[in-house]
Amino acid sequence: MDFPLAVPRQVKIGDAAAFAGTTPRAVRHYHAIGLLPEPVRGGDGKRRYGYDDMIRLLWIRKMADAGISLDDIRTAFDGTQSIEEILERLDENLAAREAALQRQRAAVRRLREAGSPLGLLSPLVANRLRDLPSGALRQSDLDNLLVSERIFGPLGPALQASVCIVLAGDPELRAESDRLDEAEAALDESVDPHDPRVEEIAVRRCAFQKALDRAIEAAGLEEAEEELFDLYDADLKGEENSSMSALEAIGRMPYDFSPARLRCMELASELRARDH
Repeated sequence: MDFPLAVPRQVKIGDAAAFAGTTPRAVRHYHAIGLLPEPVRGGDGKRRYGYDDMIRLLWIRKMADAGISLDDIRTAFDGTQSIEEILERLDENLAAREAALQRQRAAVRRLREAGSPLGLLSPLVANRLRDLPSGALRQSDLDNLLVSERIFGPLGPALQASVCIVLAGDPELRAESDRLDEAEAALDESVDPHDPRVEEIAVRRCAFQKALDRAIEAAGLEEAEEELFDLYDADLKGEENSSMSALEAIGRMPYDFSPARLRCMELASELRARDH
């Protein structure tokens, strides 16, 4: 191969950047952080890059393309850290990023399969609810599952999915659930916590929960719930758990509950405890 005889001894920053596959702005940044020494300047005051400058610039680009940070490239050049140490840390970082990417791709697949935000919840939850007909899950159902997952981890909403399954197939229970939600929402700041309506609604809520429990048992969902504990241990144990304690959640989640509504919840809980 014949090379041109008139090879320039020095080139300007634009030509240097183009040859290395980067931009003049990036080259200036390398100068600013001390990664690339400032070259000589021509009579016009502009930088001129020689052969050694270009070699260093090419190595910078190769190392950056391999995922090595600019700080690590600098320490490798000045000898304050061995390339073996840098590569070991880089390998660990890449493994973590690869695992994160796999989780993201799995979430995208679940989202596409579910065709709804349900796919963004854990596989344990999505798998339990994937056979529900379109529209059976309301946005409020998804909201509750999302909060439950944050508080209790994947197992919480996976167990709660039994409620969604029953309500989706029982119009009467769904209607009573709606009526109770409406009645509880009416317990606003204007209602005294000792108003007789508070206890009445608590009694209704307790009765509803009993009916819900019976429906879950009749549908054979209790066995499925027991299997969830084995699945949780086998598939999710050891994975990153972003849940928090219920006490933390109550303190951080801005629940808009009036004193009357909180009292109603306490009474319903006490009534449930007596039954058990």
